[in-house]
Amino acid sequence: MSLKKMIFIGFITLNITFSLAQTTRNNSDFWNNVRFGGSIGLGFTNNGFNGSISPSAIYQFNEQFASGASLSFNYAKFDEDKFLAYGGSVLILFNPIPQLQISAEFEQLRINRTIATSTIDIEDNYWLPAFFIGAGYSTRNVTMGLRYDLLYDDNKSIYGNALMPFVRVYF
Repeated sequence: MSLKKMIFIGFITLNITFSLAQTTRNNSDFWNNVRFGGSIGLGFTNNGFNGSISPSAIYQFNEQFASGASLSFNYAKFDEDKFLAYGGSVLILFNPIPQLQISAEFEQLRINRTIATSTIDIEDNYWLPAFFIGAGYSTRNVTMGLRYDLLYDDNKSIYGNALMPFVRVYF
């Protein structure tokens, strides 16, 4: 799926969401249930740098269910190798009890990487899907836990392995 198609689909989805919100009795009810959050990451090594930003928004349907979307942008450079990943995800959050959060998230990233060799630069560009299931401990606006990528591919994934920790923050 091209970046233009993803942006178009995202625009249409937001447009439909806002249109439906207009039909409610009170518009402020919709925005009172929207929570914003995301993550920022920075990493430094002797010969490298890694940075990421992922803004996110969810709609809190009730005390137990929430659903939303997130955008992702990652950049890394190690020696002469470069890596860029961008895309988005949709997620569903379920809290059977206030302290326990169970989640499902489908992520689609466009991967552009350049590997420098002594003679040429090798470019590799592809779409990478990931489907995470996770569980975490929630306290107020923060959830910490583990998630597992059911579609993990050792040869193409940008993640070190299928199981990884996460921290979610929503206000």
